[in-house]
Amino acid sequence: SETALMYDVGQIVRSLAGHDKQGLFCVIGAQGEHLLLADGKRRKVASPKRKKCGHVSPLGASGHPAVQKLKSGQPVSDRELRRALGAFRDELGRDQGGN
Repeated sequence: SETALMYDVGQIVRSLAGHDKQGLFCVIGAQGEHLLLADGKRRKVASPKRKKCGHVSPLGASGHPAVQKLKSGQPVSDRELRRALGAFRDELGRDQGGN
């Protein structure tokens, strides 16, 4: 089974289960077998969502400055995180040929 160690801080994932299904989140940490996820909106950086690894699917890394800050251990604001996820969502849409 997948473990939290397979996910890096700053990785972008999609929720596969729960009321936040299909939502995009950024991994901001891990706690045992749970990932700590935030999107800067429903889930703030200060109170991340604990989610089992099996309930998310990895979408990849983001080159956004906010994500780079997160990776280097610097604090990131919810606003920065929202921008990073928004930019990632736009890239994703382009890759899939959607609008």
